Amino acid sequence: MPLTYTQIEALKPLPKPYKISDAGGLTLLIQPTGSKWWRLNYRFNGKQKTISLGVYPQINLQQARIERDNAKKLLALGVDPSENRKEAKEQAKQAESNNFESVAREWHKLHLAKKSEHHQYRVKRWLEVYLFPKLGKKLVNEITAPQILAATASLQKQDKLETAHRIISVAGQVIKYAIQKGLATTNPARELAGALPMPTVKHMPAFVESKDVAKLLQAIDGYKGSLTVQCALKLAPLLFQRIGELRQMKWADVDFENKEWRHLVSKTKTPHIVPLSMQAIAILKDIQPYSGHLAHVFPGGRDPSNPMSENAINGALRKLGYDTQSDITGHGFRAIAQTLGEQELGFDPKHIERQLAHSVANPLGEAYERAQFLKARKIMMQQWADYLDKLKAGGDVLEFKHG
Repeated sequence: MPLTYTQIEALKPLPKPYKISDAGGLTLLIQPTGSKWWRLNYRFNGKQKTISLGVYPQINLQQARIERDNAKKLLALGVDPSENRKEAKEQAKQAESNNFESVAREWHKLHLAKKSEHHQYRVKRWLEVYLFPKLGKKLVNEITAPQILAATASLQKQDKLETAHRIISVAGQVIKYAIQKGLATTNPARELAGALPMPTVKHMPAFVESKDVAKLLQAIDGYKGSLTVQCALKLAPLLFQRIGELRQMKWADVDFENKEWRHLVSKTKTPHIVPLSMQAIAILKDIQPYSGHLAHVFPGGRDPSNPMSENAINGALRKLGYDTQSDITGHGFRAIAQTLGEQELGFDPKHIERQLAHSVANPLGEAYERAQFLKARKIMMQQWADYLDKLKAGGDVLEFKHG
């Protein structure tokens, strides 16, 4: 007799498992724990087999009978329901591992491992905010160019064309990786060349007039924020280094005896030596009693085990009244040093490039180049620090020599 819902609900567990039959090989297995499992018994190629159809009441009586009938249809076609289920699970597993999100996360982990933390975070955020919602569950070999373009629609409306171009580029790199793995054959991102207008190039704001730099240095001297940000803000103009590298400076990398700071360049992961002027040493000595027992010279305010926030310098500049969109950013100190160092003080461009940690072609190799320019750069950095002191004091303030 076919089962009814009333009968199923009335079934009680016993010390040992027992079965109640419905029809067509469908049974309900009642466990001592009280759980009730649907089972289907069938024969395939002369062998008795059983598959599970789920647990009651998640799978109710009507759904269990539908599953039974579907299995019977497969048997009529000469297909084993158990093997068919295994194949379906394998296909689903492959589809999950071959979708854009899975491939993108694998690509991000493999190809961006040696990039800076900031770059890794930025690309991850682009993936999660713009690409995954539109493309994440799609198989990489089924993604089209219009779908990639559509993922940047919100950015296009905001006229954030540079970011839109970068996100399309990231999508292309992910699919290129998929092609290398044999998961796709064509890269639709390549078809989007010219689909978006090119963004207007905006250079990082920075001053090029010594009188403006003098006012900036005076403002920095009057900053009343935390000691960490005070010292970082004062040190930034002296070193020519990226703010991301400055904020992650570690005491273990500072050599007071030789007046050097050694670190890895964030973009190239190559070793770099930064000569420290007397003024730079003095600033480090000022903060050493506060953070000398920690790993980072400039520890985070909330968590001292981490470096200070990447927005701390720009935030301080805004508090001083500077617009970080049009006036100056922390990164702009590099441009100031490059411009005034060459135009006002006549520094050798090769020495400036090396101090900025830019790659300079040299047939004798990086190690030779560092050794060759280090002595000259030590002299240059002291001259630069002395020049900034004079600017701050109101002396030697010259108009920038245009042309």
